[in-house]
Amino acid sequence: MQYTRLGRSDLNVSRICMGCMGFGDPGRGQHSWTVDEEHTREIIRRGLELGVNFYDTAIAYQSGTSEQYVGRALRDFAKRDEVVVATKFLPRTQEEIEKGVSGRQHIENMINTSLKNLGMDYVDLYIYHMWDWNTPIYDVMDGLNRIVKAGKARYIGVSNCFAWQIAKANALAEKEGFAKFVSVQGHYNLIFREEEREMAPYCSEENIALTPYSALASGRLSRLPGEGGTKRAHEDAYAKFKYDATAAQDNVIIARVAQLAEKRGVTMTEVAIAWLLTRVTAPVVGATKLHHIEGAAKAVELALTPEEIVYLEEPYVPHPLAGVMAQNRPENSK
Repeated sequence: MQYTRLGRSDLNVSRICMGCMGFGDPGRGQHSWTVDEEHTREIIRRGLELGVNFYDTAIAYQSGTSEQYVGRALRDFAKRDEVVVATKFLPRTQEEIEKGVSGRQHIENMINTSLKNLGMDYVDLYIYHMWDWNTPIYDVMDGLNRIVKAGKARYIGVSNCFAWQIAKANALAEKEGFAKFVSVQGHYNLIFREEEREMAPYCSEENIALTPYSALASGRLSRLPGEGGTKRAHEDAYAKFKYDATAAQDNVIIARVAQLAEKRGVTMTEVAIAWLLTRVTAPVVGATKLHHIEGAAKAVELALTPEEIVYLEEPYVPHPLAGVMAQNRPENSK
């Protein structure tokens, strides 16, 4: 495993971050394909053996059961100061807004619940899961700064935002002396590269870490179309929403991943993640089977040539926004 600094923080993270959205009680959340606690523990233990020290979960994942599973496994298998734990909080609910719960109080409530779920005194990285159009950015940054000062989070990050939003937030934080975002977790992979327009150059300029999710496009970059037949492939309606509309153009790139993998004698997973590692700090790679994290770890050692990188990138055409960035808009938040 290789390690690197997470942006301007002093966190030393593995080049692979284990995404924990696939962990949690399948009867208690958005996804039906998540794995139980026994399998969660096996995968996390294997990740630790492979040198993965960076783990990303969220209070929204399966009603907090992902946090609970991850917290128990890390307490049993790792020393707290040897792992980097990230979790995320959601925007205020309409019910909270109507009750007058402020943005600051909401963040305090969220971190306290997450810490209880994790069984930890602090998280290393606390991530603003998606933009809250109904809460002033001052309240969000002030609330996050308060939990950093209280020692409940070492650093803060943001997910699912536009470059102008993080620029505005960090400018405000600098003016007020608040903690600034040190990382961005956006939607970025070989078949969805819209982060390269503004977010990637902005983060490079400001030394903000890119830790993208959907590194394998919900498995689409790990196998040829029609192969696999996994539970997630059949049941993940949200992934279908993100990718099915552009499948024809994406399949051209997926075929090149397969060709290059065969040529190099490696898996498609290794090729797709090796490409992403040329662009970002640490991709968030979901794992619901042991071979998922094993393949991701192997990708760290795969060096693509400049010609191979061009071969993979050349067929890409611009995509419309998909997923959270398409849905979480001001007109949809009222």
